[in-house]
Amino acid sequence: MRVSDICDFMREFAPPALSESWDNTGLLLGDPAEEIQRLMTCLTLTPETVGEAVREKADMIISHHPMPFRPVSQITSENSVGRILRELIRADIALYSPHTSFDSASRGINQQIAEGLRLTGITSLLPCEMKKQTEEYQHSVPGSHAEYSVVGTGRIGSFPEPITLQTCLRIVKTFFALPYVQYVGDLKQKVQKIAVGCGAAGDFLRHAVRENCDLFLTGETNYHTQLEAKASGVSLILMTHFASERFACLNLAAILRERFPNLQYVWGSQEESDPLHTFF
Repeated sequence: MRVSDICDFMREFAPPALSESWDNTGLLLGDPAEEIQRLMTCLTLTPETVGEAVREKADMIISHHPMPFRPVSQITSENSVGRILRELIRADIALYSPHTSFDSASRGINQQIAEGLRLTGITSLLPCEMKKQTEEYQHSVPGSHAEYSVVGTGRIGSFPEPITLQTCLRIVKTFFALPYVQYVGDLKQKVQKIAVGCGAAGDFLRHAVRENCDLFLTGETNYHTQLEAKASGVSLILMTHFASERFACLNLAAILRERFPNLQYVWGSQEESDPLHTFF
């Protein structure tokens, strides 16, 4: 098994054509011809996750968040990005990042959230960024024409029947296995049509408003977006950036184990944790 085999699968699973124009996705480090046996998935490259990969002798990492995210002019030990990249290079660990293509793919993070909450009539909140991207996707993935209704940024779906915001909060809290979730809105308000945007997708609120959604679900957003949600009459649920995406990285490890049974070891990072803690 080679790095290129994993890259080919990831390009099929989360097509680069679905990536946002500002993103940095694909094979970011490594030799496509290199043989691999041990593969780790994670949400973010940190000293802890990279240390785990080195300790467990990983040959490749699939990290949802890319590193570097923006072009760098120096790779030195004087900053965290340089230290992490130097450690990966020393250990000869390849790095692939799907990021926003994984967010938007037909089996991607937003789709997994919508299905996990048992929403019906799931479609994209926004279509692909450009028609050209849609065409590239449809030509690169067999059967993608049939799946186009769920290819794009974010998701919209509905509960079979209206439920209260309080009940929805319990559902979200259970699905993400969280001790708490934050929200904007009236606990007694009825919600049915839901918009979903994983990570830090506060900019999607205006699209949720445009689509007459009752609720927008995302990982994190700023104070002014919270005020905007309240003024717009759209409830808002925040489950943290980490929680909104980490579960899908663990799911990806399971998908890769099934797809590549000959790999010696495929796992989701066990050292990864939310850097943000709550004092109760």
